[in-house]
Amino acid sequence: MGQVVRFSVSLESDLLSAFDRLIVARGYANRSEAIRDGIRRQLISREWEEGDEVAGVITLLYDHHRPGLAEEITEIQHQAIPQVISTTHIHLDGSNCLEFIAVKGEGRAIQSLADKLQSLKGVKHEEIAATSTGKKIV
Repeated sequence: MGQVVRFSVSLESDLLSAFDRLIVARGYANRSEAIRDGIRRQLISREWEEGDEVAGVITLLYDHHRPGLAEEITEIQHQAIPQVISTTHIHLDGSNCLEFIAVKGEGRAIQSLADKLQSLKGVKHEEIAATSTGKKIV
């Protein structure tokens, strides 16, 4: 870990009060921890925007009874082998499946993969949990 540097920030009192309520609600020990997390989130967003190597999880909820859908999802993942590093398939009930697809690669390629999966008939919801590979985030 690098040297700790102190700096000051000026905020409107209403904004600071709202921030303090958020800190309590999320269980942060202090403002510094919450600010560090906020800065990291912004840096990770930038990694995704700039085309750096990133990581994440694509979550899919889909209709198990849709003919051929599971095969389509698998085929799209096979075509994206450079980005797809692991999958987990869960049967939620008799009709719904949840799939977690761990991904790593360039952000735009991962977004394109997620878009392809979302556009399939029978996919009810798709979401990316975007994170970093940790190479640029301290």
